[in-house]
Amino acid sequence: MVPAMRFFATCAKGTEGALRRELSALKLHAVRGERGGVSFEGKLEAGMKACLHSRVAMRVLLELSRFQAEDAAGLYDGAGAIPWADWLTQKTTLAVEATVRDAPALSHSGFAALKVKDAVVDALREKLGARPDVDTKDPDIRIVLHLAGAEATLSLDLAGEPLHRRGYRTAPGVAPLKENLAAAVLALGGVEPDRPFLDPMCGSGTLAIEQALRARRIPPGLSRPMGFQRWPVYRGGPQSAWDRMKEVARAEVRTHAPAPIVARDMHPKAIAAARENLAAAGVAADVRLEQGDAREVDPAEVGGEAGSLCTNPPYGERLMGKGEREEAPQVDRREAANQRRKLEGLYRGIAEAVGRFHGWSAVFLSGSPLLERAFPMKPEVSHRLWNGPLEVKLLRYRVR
Repeated sequence: MVPAMRFFATCAKGTEGALRRELSALKLHAVRGERGGVSFEGKLEAGMKACLHSRVAMRVLLELSRFQAEDAAGLYDGAGAIPWADWLTQKTTLAVEATVRDAPALSHSGFAALKVKDAVVDALREKLGARPDVDTKDPDIRIVLHLAGAEATLSLDLAGEPLHRRGYRTAPGVAPLKENLAAAVLALGGVEPDRPFLDPMCGSGTLAIEQALRARRIPPGLSRPMGFQRWPVYRGGPQSAWDRMKEVARAEVRTHAPAPIVARDMHPKAIAAARENLAAAGVAADVRLEQGDAREVDPAEVGGEAGSLCTNPPYGERLMGKGEREEAPQVDRREAANQRRKLEGLYRGIAEAVGRFHGWSAVFLSGSPLLERAFPMKPEVSHRLWNGPLEVKLLRYRVR
C-alpha cells in the first residue's frame, strides 16, 4: 500500500481553528491544527481538494522530507537525498524559497534556499544527465524550505501562487483585507451564508464578495490556475481527478445568493473599486452597492429578516502610533489626539446604528480598543487575529 502523503495548509495567525473546521468538513483525513496552519494526510487529490475549496488557507504544502540540518552541508545532503526525479524533469523550471528560524549556522534564508537549489539540480543532473532551469518569477514547481533550529522540512507548494489571490481583486483600494482573512472573519464570526448581510464600511468590497461566494457555493479555487497543473505527474491520474472535482463543484453552484447582501461606503473611490471587484468575481448581481455613511444604516434597507452586520472599520493605528511616542513633536501628539477623537465619534455612531439592528449579530475586525469601549454591551466572541503584522480582535455582538 502506498503510504499517505502529508500536507500542511498555512493560514493567517489566529485562523487555525477556522481552517481546521473547514478541512474537516471536506472529509480530509488526520486533520490536526498546528502552529501556523493545519496538517492532513491523503493522496495528491486530497491536497488538490483543499486548494479548490479552502477559503481560509494561504498555501497547501506537500511535505517531501523532514530531516536534521545542523549546517549547510547537512542541508545539502538532506535535500539531495529526496527522489526529485519523481517530481521534476530536466525541462521543469523551479524556484526555492526559505524561511529560517533559530538556525545560527543557516541564518540567511537566501543562502539556505541556494543550498537546496544546488542539491536539487545536482541530484537531477546525476539522475537524468541534465539539470532543470531556475525561474524565480514563474516556476513550474515551487519548493518551500522551512528551517526551525536544526529541523528542515522541504515541501512543494500545490497552488504556486498564494490561495488568497482569488483573481477578482482588480482594484485593491487602501489597506485591503486579504481574501482568506476576510473568509476567516466570516467563519469565526458565525456569519451565516443564507441570511441577510451588510458591510457598512466595505472599502474595496472583500467581505461582501467573500460572503457572496459562500452564499452561492462558489469554491475560491474554481476559476484560478493551480501550480500542480504544471507538474509532470499531473498529466496522469491527477488531471482527470481535478477535472472531476471542478465538475462536481460547478454542479453545486447556486445561480444567485439566497438573501440580500449589501455593501456600503461613503467614499466614491471605494465604491468604484468595490464595483470593479464585484464584477471580476462574478457576483455583481448578488451584492447591492450603495454610497452612504455607516452611521445612517437601517435594517429595513437589508430586508425584514435578521442577519449579520460585518465590517472592518478604520483603526487609525498609524497616526495614533506615531503620536503616542514621547519624543514625537507636539504637532504629532495633537494630530494623534485629533485622530483619537474622530475614531471615538465614529465608533459611537456605529454602536448607535448597530443598536437598531434587533436580532442581528454584529461582527467587527477591530484594530483599536476604542471600538469595544464604544459599545454598551460585552461581545459574545472576542478572538485575537493578525492582519499582517498588526494584532487585531474579532468581536461579535448579539443585538438583543
